[in-house]
Amino acid sequence: MIVIIDYHMGNLHSVRKAFKRIGVETKISSNIEDIKNAKKLVLPGVGNFKHGMFKLNELGLIDILNQEVLNNKKPILGICLGMQLFTSFSEEGNVKGLGWIDATSKKFDFSKNTIKAKIPHMGWNTVLKSRESNLLKGINEENFFYFVHSYYVSTNKANEKLAVTKYKIEFTSIVEKENIMGVQFHPEKSHDSGLNLLKNFSKG
Repeated sequence: MIVIIDYHMGNLHSVRKAFKRIGVETKISSNIEDIKNAKKLVLPGVGNFKHGMFKLNELGLIDILNQEVLNNKKPILGICLGMQLFTSFSEEGNVKGLGWIDATSKKFDFSKNTIKAKIPHMGWNTVLKSRESNLLKGINEENFFYFVHSYYVSTNKANEKLAVTKYKIEFTSIVEKENIMGVQFHPEKSHDSGLNLLKNFSKG
């Protein structure tokens, strides 16, 4: 079973409904035994990075997540804020993240751009693969995904960057490091393209 981690940060039921549409059983839980017994994990999230790390710590989830993800190599998919929490540090609150990928979560800044852009980046956009992956099977530049975020992930290692998206600047929109995968967009709101990605994660 896939466990969707409940740390009181957002769109848990929307994610569960998306998995249900593709026939995949999930459970929303913050129970340590459920996380241990899960085949795979999903860390969704909407909101503030600092508060997200606070809630993971308050619920006593950081140690078990480190154990399952880093030591036991259990597959995990981070969605939006969930992916950002995988990074080492965020400018949102100036706090440390889980540090699973060598990256920083930065705020969009278009103050020096000739052509301004709205923040948050909100709406439909595409992803450009940096390399092939089972997570992106059947997905290409013609597939659109739904984004809503004011911060983006800046990766330091090219081999952890799976795809990029352009919104005035180019930013990492999908990361993959062994069993650790993350997407900046919301697959649960991205219709067939998002369901395809969730299906790939479920099967991979």
